[in-house]
Amino acid sequence: MSVTHPQGFRAAGVVAGLKSSRALDMALVVNDGPTYASASVFTSNRCKANPVLWSQEVVKDGVVRAVVLNSGGANCYTGAEGFQTTHAVAEQVAANLGIGAIDVVVCSTGLIGVPNDRGQLLAGVDALSAALSSEGGLDAATAIMTTDTVPKQSVVQRDGWSIGAMAKGAGMLAPALATMLVVITTDADIDAETADRALRASTRVSFDRLDSDGCMSTNDTVTLLASGASGVQPTAAEFTDALQAVCVDLAKQLLADAEGADHEISIVVRNAATEDDAVEVGRSVARNNLFKAAVFGKDPNWGRVLAGVGTTSAVFDPANLDVALNGVWVCRNSEPAEDPALIDLSPRQVVLEIDLKAGSYEATVWTNDLTHAYVHENSAYSS
Repeated sequence: MSVTHPQGFRAAGVVAGLKSSRALDMALVVNDGPTYASASVFTSNRCKANPVLWSQEVVKDGVVRAVVLNSGGANCYTGAEGFQTTHAVAEQVAANLGIGAIDVVVCSTGLIGVPNDRGQLLAGVDALSAALSSEGGLDAATAIMTTDTVPKQSVVQRDGWSIGAMAKGAGMLAPALATMLVVITTDADIDAETADRALRASTRVSFDRLDSDGCMSTNDTVTLLASGASGVQPTAAEFTDALQAVCVDLAKQLLADAEGADHEISIVVRNAATEDDAVEVGRSVARNNLFKAAVFGKDPNWGRVLAGVGTTSAVFDPANLDVALNGVWVCRNSEPAEDPALIDLSPRQVVLEIDLKAGSYEATVWTNDLTHAYVHENSAYSS
């Protein structure tokens, strides 16, 4: 169940001292080959952290040999010194592994605006290099946690090849990508172009559909490493299907561990004129704090759903919409229908269905409710 499940990978997680809790806070994932194809996607936030700025250059040639990650500090808006720290970390990894720094992706997560201690990071790299093993996946997944309560891992096994992955993220979960660091490994024999197409197709229907709190991170990075160690060449469709399964699984794990959440809400928008319309409607409702507060209070206030739908540019007739909560169609043709008292919002899982009656496209957006615990946790994050 980890990034070391596929052949050709080693990983480690260590305590570098970046967290006051002295918990694991640095991770390293290494592709031992024989091939090194890679693809990455990053936050669409224009305000990007130093590791993202570095890594965007690293991935341009489609080759990545290692990914080094730290929690305990985002290294974002820390000036030129912060970028030099990122560079120094990549150089240290490269020196220890006998590879080029330009093949090392660097990721950081934590508080923005506070420099990371370079000495601790470089010592952490040395410890990671010494600890690398084919059994190090769980430690690596644990080391990248911030407000996460559990490590997040996923594996998909196919005929002769597999995909493994780890992710972190519990707050600032919003498209594109949600606030997360994700490393995905595969021993499938694929080239960088296939990896890139598959990754973008997979994140589009997984991480990009996760919108827990409407807040977009500065550090989001998803990197796919392919070792080719299985010697098996799946078709592009076969690989994309498996990769999408891993990404959706991780996205749902992120949703389940979202900060302070009592409910996991699937917003299913049906019969839209286009897929973009379906996503826009789903995302609008996912960011409607009145709806999210209602779910927290177990109040089936479906009028707030229609109010959210109406703020979009999607094609629909405002007088001909259907809405269901947990299978109860409380609104038909934009009029009251089944009794809202029939809706049970006590389970953690909530399914909201919206029928636009404007076409044949569908999309699902995932979100959480708005709780006292979420407000409390984020009211004192930096203190």
